[in-house]
Amino acid sequence: MSATCPISGRFLANLRASPQYRRVLERRPSHEDLIDHLVRSTPLQRGEAARVVLDVLAYFDETTEGFVRRRHRELQSQGLRNEAIFERISHELPHRAVSPPPLSTRQLRRLVYG
Repeated sequence: MSATCPISGRFLANLRASPQYRRVLERRPSHEDLIDHLVRSTPLQRGEAARVVLDVLAYFDETTEGFVRRRHRELQSQGLRNEAIFERISHELPHRAVSPPPLSTRQLRRLVYG
């Protein structure tokens, strides 16, 4: 069960159901010092700061395959066609925290469609 954000109306992450959060929680030690810093330096409450930390860790824990599939879905939902989608993804990949080797359009297509 997820909750909605009172400010934006967006759905908040369901930490129990999401596999990306489970992976982060299983592998990472507690980040209490970072959460304390966010609480001191931002208007975030402790629970919100913990969620932000988990969101950032999950983002950087995403594999290349997961990123390509997620971005394909996002861009497809915006009405873009595959040619434009794969071109945009190939331009975004080198700017990831850990960039993969250059992937051809065919390789990107195989990541999405198998």
